[in-house]
Amino acid sequence: MCILLFIFLFLPWTQNISGTGSVTTLKPNQRPQTVQSAIAGRIEKWFVNEGDFIKKGDTILFISEIKEDYLDPNLVENTGNQVKAKESSVSSYASKVRALDSQLGAIENEKNLKYKQAQNKLKQAYLKVQSDSIDLQAVKTQLKIAETQYNRAINLNKEGLKPLTDVEEKRVKLQEMEAKIITQENKYLASQNEILNATMELNRIAAEYAEKSAKANSDKQTALSSQYDTEAQVNKLKNQYTNYQIRNGYYYITAPQDGYVNRAIQSGIGETIKEGTAIVSIMPSNFDIAVETYIDPVDFPLIHKGEKVRVWFDGWPSIVFRGWPGASYGTFGGVIVAKENFISQNGKYRVLIAPDKNDKEWPEQLSIGAGTQSIALLEDVPIWFEIWRTLNGFPPNYYQPETNEKTDKK
Repeated sequence: MCILLFIFLFLPWTQNISGTGSVTTLKPNQRPQTVQSAIAGRIEKWFVNEGDFIKKGDTILFISEIKEDYLDPNLVENTGNQVKAKESSVSSYASKVRALDSQLGAIENEKNLKYKQAQNKLKQAYLKVQSDSIDLQAVKTQLKIAETQYNRAINLNKEGLKPLTDVEEKRVKLQEMEAKIITQENKYLASQNEILNATMELNRIAAEYAEKSAKANSDKQTALSSQYDTEAQVNKLKNQYTNYQIRNGYYYITAPQDGYVNRAIQSGIGETIKEGTAIVSIMPSNFDIAVETYIDPVDFPLIHKGEKVRVWFDGWPSIVFRGWPGASYGTFGGVIVAKENFISQNGKYRVLIAPDKNDKEWPEQLSIGAGTQSIALLEDVPIWFEIWRTLNGFPPNYYQPETNEKTDKK
């Protein structure tokens, strides 16, 4: 017996890392989920029972409105009418802006015509001044001639060569020319006044139409401001209209995917619920099974992604020899697909295991949440070494898969 015991100590023993966990799904969207209410409301009618199979989009329950801002049954229709009224107001303001643009164009055309007319009058005034100036010079010349003839007539009369009647005629003609030159000077001054009046008229026209253009521009800017403000109100009302339409769709709570109704978290008729309240729990019908297991922190460095492990399930017949995996029965092959690098609340690290496609298939009767146990196989060592390591509390030998070593070398 001593010899057999001594030989037994040198038999091979496969070091392993053990873990416990439960059955889960490989993808997050395949795990049990709760359906929540997006809005607050009151439960009015249930359309499903616990255990029912439902398809994506099937109605689970109907809730009614409880917030006073949305109690109006014609809220969407009334908001739509407000949007139409505001859009009509925007069109009216746009028409007013176009009318003011036309008015500005008419004012500018009228200003150009009036200004050109005033410029023509100014030019006529300048020409009239020139004409009156020439006439004045002509009258002055005629006056000098009349004075000369009058003086000559006096001298000739004194010498007895001209009668007194000629002298009187020349005097009358001289007086006429003196009167005429006064009249001509008045005309010349009147022409100069017309130039001043024409210049003032140009300035008046410019000021008048500048005031009209400024008023029309002010009205236009006011109309544009009202139009932009109304457009902002229209956009706000459209946003509210869309929100109200979407909110009406939230009264019917539907299934997000195919699955089974596990449990009704809320129950009864007339019960009020808040936003984000969980209503029912659903288990998806289509899922890829996996196992989540937890290992001790001292063993975490020995776990590598892609490494194969052995898994057995609670309630499934199995005989497990941890050190001799070949002699075990009822275990199934798995592959590590993910591991968390942050410790869980239970003080261990979480590892996700998927079925090994090269091994036998996992049982179809497994249900989500069933308990599992797993072992990750490491190096082969003598039994005496494993006993010595266990008694001293040493971790298993540092293990690096060959595939990783080859990858590192490449």
